[in-house]
Amino acid sequence: MKKTIDTRKIKTGKEGEQIAAAYLKKNGYRIIETNFRCPVGEIDIVAKEENDLVFVEVKTRKSIALGYPEQAVGMRKQKKMSQLALWYMQKRSIADTNARFDVVAITLIPDNNEVRLIKNAFDFIAF
Repeated sequence: MKKTIDTRKIKTGKEGEQIAAAYLKKNGYRIIETNFRCPVGEIDIVAKEENDLVFVEVKTRKSIALGYPEQAVGMRKQKKMSQLALWYMQKRSIADTNARFDVVAITLIPDNNEVRLIKNAFDFIAF
């Protein structure tokens, strides 16, 4: 069975990542990298806030009919983000650094997008 790509979801996701990066910059984050890819998966945004290395998951929705965007960051995604963070830190030879996971939840509303930043959204999950 061939996997179909929903280009609308990709477009919505990319738009959300751009909004999130701008929002984070405006709120004192320094963007280090976007869309870091490795064999484990992808990290949407890697940033620094003060002395913390921050791994940011961006979730974007066009409505809340199926729930708030941040509700899509369940245990499975948290485990995956933990693996990705370890991979990233090993590849970049980063040690002795405070790291955390933030989520930027975006609801695209025609007149005014709603952006919510959840700092320390979850703890590292060993796998």
